[in-house]
Amino acid sequence: MKRLIAVALLASLSYSVAAVDWYAPQEPFALFGNTYYVGMGGLSSVLITSTEGHILIDGAGPEAPQAIADHIRQLGFKLEDIKFILNSHEHFDHAGGIAALQKMTGATVLASRAAEPVLRTGRTSPGDPQYANLTTPLAAVANTRAVADGEVVKLGPLAVTARYTPGHTAGGTSWTWRATEGDRTASMVYADSLNAITDGKFRYTGTPLLAAMKTSIATVAALDCDILVSAHPEGSDLWQRKERQAREGNAAFIDRDACRRYAAKGQQRLDQTLAAEAAKK
Repeated sequence: MKRLIAVALLASLSYSVAAVDWYAPQEPFALFGNTYYVGMGGLSSVLITSTEGHILIDGAGPEAPQAIADHIRQLGFKLEDIKFILNSHEHFDHAGGIAALQKMTGATVLASRAAEPVLRTGRTSPGDPQYANLTTPLAAVANTRAVADGEVVKLGPLAVTARYTPGHTAGGTSWTWRATEGDRTASMVYADSLNAITDGKFRYTGTPLLAAMKTSIATVAALDCDILVSAHPEGSDLWQRKERQAREGNAAFIDRDACRRYAAKGQQRLDQTLAAEAAKK
């Protein structure tokens, strides 16, 4: 499979670069406390650790599992200690690696009620806004379970809350938890995509996903949010903050306005999409 590159899309989302290699090599690194970035250069994956087991968020695309596994081992953690894998949304660039990682770890895979059937069967919903463009098969995932909006996933001392944020897909979920480093505790957010992107056939106007997207944007904007990682890292300026880490330590990732800015980008994209749909009437 050729390396997948997102090009014009990122410029249209007001990101700071015109092209991103999703599978660009990226060394794993600490974010804050027991939380680590183990994903690729353009596809996020986050590991939350404890002495009683670990939680992994997202498996990136189908070319990423081995690199993610290597990153986890490089940090000194064991794959078999991962007990849960959480999904942000049911597209191949965030869920395409989950089946392989589930086999490596034996973990239970958790997703929203709308996303779980897609992961379990590998069949994308025809109602997906990008359905016509989703030509890369999604490997069916074993050992899945649906979580409710607001459900807290507990593992020993870990507690990660599912926050339904549909709109980009019907099954979008953001995840929140708290991490402690020294005498400071930070509110952590792994935010799902808030981008109203379509395949050119789907229209948000007049559909339930329009109201869902508006609610999701408001939800993310209102989150208690010290450190934000988005499903695509450049969408939340992760690399700009990473550049300061050598000087400032992990405090470089703290930005209390990050979720509000991220939500504002989502609103801007939604406004653009709705305007384009109105122009086509």
